[in-house]
Parts: sequence; structure tokens; C-alpha cells
Amino acid sequence: MDLRWLFALAGGLFFTYAGVLHFTDTSWFEPIVPPIMGSATFWVLASGVVEIAVGICLILPRTRKIGGYASAALLVALYPANLYMWVYDVELGDGASLSPTGHVIRMFAQIGGILLSLWIADWRPGVRPSLDDLLRAKT
Repeated sequence: MDLRWLFALAGGLFFTYAGVLHFTDTSWFEPIVPPIMGSATFWVLASGVVEIAVGICLILPRTRKIGGYASAALLVALYPANLYMWVYDVELGDGASLSPTGHVIRMFAQIGGILLSLWIADWRPGVRPSLDDLLRAKT
């Protein structure tokens, strides 16, 4: 069994599930959207769409490589919301919050997720894949 395939599938299912939650429990995510971003509801729904798209890309063999790059970029783009939650000790929609240790663990998990996403994409330093390379399924 190919480990890259297994991690891509797991990541794809995770992103798809999380993306769906953005639509079914919008108020849970809204508090962690920094006020400077404007409408929290808009950003929660927009990020839900992106998470579902990234999840599907990771699951499908033909788009897995681009899904890996997209998931790395998404994890980088979403980190300011996590940092905002940490710095201002923001509670989630259900009133729960992370401990300082929980935030540190989450930060390292996010870094690990970025590295794992780049591994799924088969990223190589200094190599710029073409669009054809990104959409070519490995056999």
C-alpha cells in the first residue's frame, strides 16, 4: 500500500468533513475570524468551500498532487485565524477554548500538516512543476 495515497485519502476526508461543518455549524467557527477580515459568516462559508474543494482534490488520484499544494497553502492561509484565537484567547462557538499548551500543539500540528501536504504533492525544492505535471495521476 502506498503511504502517500493513504495520507492523501485521510487528509482529503478530514478537509471535506471540516468543510461541511463550516456550513452545518457556522456559528462555531465565526468567533475565530479576526474582526479586521469583515463578515465572519462570509469567511467561514468561503473557507468551507475551499476546504471541500481541497479535500476532493486530495481524494481523487488525478488531482492529488495539486491537492497537496493546495492543502499546504490553505493551512498557511488559515493560520492567522488560529493565531488570533491564541493571542486573544478566543472561545469557539460552543464556549470551548484551547489551553496555552493546546495552542502550541495545534501550531506544531499545523506545521506538520503543511509538511505532510507538500510530501503528498511530491514537492521538490527548486523544481517548478507544470500544470500537466500537477494533473497527471501517478500509476
